[in-house]
Amino acid sequence: MTKRFVALARVSSREQEREGFSLEVQEEALERYAENHDGEIVKFFRIAEPASRPEERRSFNELLAYCKKNATKLDALLFFKVDRAARNLFDYVELERLEVDYGLPVEYITQQTEKTPAGRMMRRTLANMASFYTEQQSIDVKDGLQRRVRSGLFVGKSPYGYINVRRDGRSIIEVDDEKSKRVQRVFELYAFHGHTLDSLVDQLDDEGIPYTASQRRFARSKLHNILRDRAYIGELKYHGEWYEGTHRPIIDRGTFDRVQVLMGDQTYQSHELLYAGELITCGHCGRPISGEVKQKETKRGTVTYRYYRCARYTKGDHPRIRIREEKLDEQVLALFDQLKVRDEKVRHWFANALRARSKGQQAQATEKVEDLQGQVTRLNKQLDQLLNLRLLEEIDESTFATKHRELRDRISEMNLKAEAMNRSKSEKADVAVKAFELSQTLTVKWVNADTRAKRQILEIVFLNCVLDDVTLVPTIRKPFDVLAEGLISKNSRGDWI
Repeated sequence: MTKRFVALARVSSREQEREGFSLEVQEEALERYAENHDGEIVKFFRIAEPASRPEERRSFNELLAYCKKNATKLDALLFFKVDRAARNLFDYVELERLEVDYGLPVEYITQQTEKTPAGRMMRRTLANMASFYTEQQSIDVKDGLQRRVRSGLFVGKSPYGYINVRRDGRSIIEVDDEKSKRVQRVFELYAFHGHTLDSLVDQLDDEGIPYTASQRRFARSKLHNILRDRAYIGELKYHGEWYEGTHRPIIDRGTFDRVQVLMGDQTYQSHELLYAGELITCGHCGRPISGEVKQKETKRGTVTYRYYRCARYTKGDHPRIRIREEKLDEQVLALFDQLKVRDEKVRHWFANALRARSKGQQAQATEKVEDLQGQVTRLNKQLDQLLNLRLLEEIDESTFATKHRELRDRISEMNLKAEAMNRSKSEKADVAVKAFELSQTLTVKWVNADTRAKRQILEIVFLNCVLDDVTLVPTIRKPFDVLAEGLISKNSRGDWI
């Protein structure tokens, strides 16, 4: 009778290059062995070059399961060598159990040993050597990655704006001419043109700057990651730490630092894609109302829908109610309509009241700016002291260079914070007045405002908001509540307000 064999061939690209044998070489040898022993391979398992660790594990487990299920119908399990069979001692023990518990012989066709205690000891020694090699290889790879990082080279996929290439057998990253220009434009618009992440998305789209050939618009989260990525100033990240790289920077350090200060400590939040996310509470359970964005492909292109619903929308007996952003817009505009004042004198008085109210906030901001400027003065004195120490040769050149760079970076940071604070304090008064103007001009300004501006407007006008079913119920802040209640001037008619 023809014997029935099961076989496994395994190879990695590194081993193939070093040892000169491929998956095909193993397959031919295993098939030739089966033929020379009056048999055939009824099931062939292969673990090829690109297999990931989970894929490799899955293939080995499938092999074991098949052999256990069909042990009585098989004559042997074949491998090219011991280290082709098991990469660790745990796997080798499983193969020995096939022989002991299931009576299925395991043959290593290029490393034949006797079925004796001495033969088993030899196979276990070979398995132990294979396990040692695998563990040592892992250590060598980690050491190699660390050496690569220390030499300033990336160990993974290049960031947006760069491209992975091979030069003289070594993988490096180079600047992608087209995408790097997009990155530079992103930083320029955010650093010097007063854009938010939301308005930046629209501006890039208006300028015809695509993210990729297949994705026209930049995602807000992608822009956030780009603006935070220190790779663009010549650094690289490894295990959470940043190291100096050898690749060419795309962005100058001054622009990058300016962007970080303007961004502050903000992180990307999905609810910020919608202007009212997390600003409204649910009238049923009191939890925050969250926003979600859905996209649908139609004949006219991609249509985006924005919804608001309670965070417990799908829990228990909670009402499964959600409201489209367009419907919420209608209610907000209707509330603004209650604030509309047609008497010019009253409008003038109200604008002045808002400016007066913001003076206290501006005074606090001014104090913070003065404190930052004081810190800059102290840091400049430390720079002078450091230079004197170097001139007197009381510190070495390396220490001087490190401390000098640290102090300059801190001075730059303090100056940028002061600039951002100055911008912020003037913006707050402007936003308050613009919110009042918005309450008078209604639809046009609201519809054209970006997400961040709308959130600011809601926070200025409303103390809090509750979504009762699909009805927005706000508590209006002072002094807007006076308008909502119906401020009547001596020259007005009741239907003017």
